[in-house]
Amino acid sequence: MAGQSVSVELPTEVYNQIKRAAERSHRPFDQVLVGAVTAVAPVIDTAPEALRSSLAQLTYLNDAAPWQAARATIPAEQPQRLQNLHDLKQRRPLTHGELAEEAELLRLYRDTLLVRAQAAVLLKQRGWPDTGVVTV
Repeated sequence: MAGQSVSVELPTEVYNQIKRAAERSHRPFDQVLVGAVTAVAPVIDTAPEALRSSLAQLTYLNDAAPWQAARATIPAEQPQRLQNLHDLKQRRPLTHGELAEEAELLRLYRDTLLVRAQAAVLLKQRGWPDTGVVTV
């Protein structure tokens, strides 16, 4: 993989976490570190802190975790509720409670898609063929 070489001083705790993750997943330290940075880089300015952390942690785990994340879905009733709110919005203004619910459902949907996409990227980086699990 062509790229830029950098030298960084990691806090001891972060170094130890990455080292343990590399040992558990039987992957080289630098591969786990690159994976963590790669997972967070695209969303560093837009995703909430907790989501950035979750995406980075995917890289510390064996392949089972990204496969599971790549297949994550939101409960079936939530997309239906979001559609109902959108239909209702066409007929009348939504109440404050409905607007808040709509915003939360949209956030959940967006975050789920982001996790699935990042998991698929990680799997591809690890040499897995096209996962076929992320569709929009």
